[in-house]
Amino acid sequence: MGVTIKDIARHAGVSYSTVSKALRDSPLVKKPTKTKIIKIAEELGYQPNVAARSLVQKKSFTIGVVWPSVERVAPSILITKINDFLEEKSYTTLLSINKVESAIATFNRFQVDAILVFGENNSVLSDTSIHTTVPILYYGLKENSTYPTIDVNRRKAIKLAVNYLEEIGHKKIAFIGDLTDKDPLQKEKAIGFFEAMNVKKASDLPELAIPTNGLEVHDGYHAAKVVLANNKDITAIITGSYDLTRGVLRAANELSLDVPKDLSIISYDNIPQSENLGVTLSTVGVPVTRIAKHINETLLSIIEGHNIQDSIILDPELNIGTSCAPFGWYD
Repeated sequence: MGVTIKDIARHAGVSYSTVSKALRDSPLVKKPTKTKIIKIAEELGYQPNVAARSLVQKKSFTIGVVWPSVERVAPSILITKINDFLEEKSYTTLLSINKVESAIATFNRFQVDAILVFGENNSVLSDTSIHTTVPILYYGLKENSTYPTIDVNRRKAIKLAVNYLEEIGHKKIAFIGDLTDKDPLQKEKAIGFFEAMNVKKASDLPELAIPTNGLEVHDGYHAAKVVLANNKDITAIITGSYDLTRGVLRAANELSLDVPKDLSIISYDNIPQSENLGVTLSTVGVPVTRIAKHINETLLSIIEGHNIQDSIILDPELNIGTSCAPFGWYD
């Protein structure tokens, strides 16, 4: 038979109810007592009875995540931070890369407490097409969902980057990213660039709006290799993703361009730099920790039945590292 709460109470010299409250992180138990109880529970190898807890609290303590089938660095960091926070709150995260309708149907059968849907491409999440008894939180554009939504202001982020580069003297600023209508999240970044440059579409900036076939490292590399070889007067580049930036840096290195002496770079995706790139990246976007915090707090509010905002839009931040320098500063 496994270790029970009564075993922990006996070893700790406290009541059964005190142990129960401590393991639920109740504020009614003083911190030293709580720390002592948790330590004893770990030493004894205590495993909570999830099924029993679910019956008592009417919760499964699981959250379903409909996850886009991508392998990019930024989304991976985000889901890791979300999962870490939920684990601290004793929740288990279930990921599905199935189509949205199928994933939601599966999570309903599992009776999860809430579902987080990551929006991508042009999929629309509507309460008229989705059948669910479980509350849903959508991460993506509000116009693509009739459910409560959290998103970031991508358009404003790119405008911040353009305005900063212009302020420090750059006149030939290029944007490398997805310029198609295929993914509305990426389209928002392109629109931000066009608006900041006072044009309406990519064809108005044929040498500065550089399309990619995707958002991976090799996409950034190939796009940058072409544009930098043919447009030597470009002094700054804004990218649509961290992975694209890694590709741009590789292309700049092969073309013997020094960053930031010859080329300044600002990367979309405000994430901790995960590898040695030779420079500290200048980044724009909402810090990934802040996104995860808002998503988790909103999920828990939904589960507790609290009223939440129908749409939460997070404002971006611009962080300047050594990948940016004023134009002509090295001359």
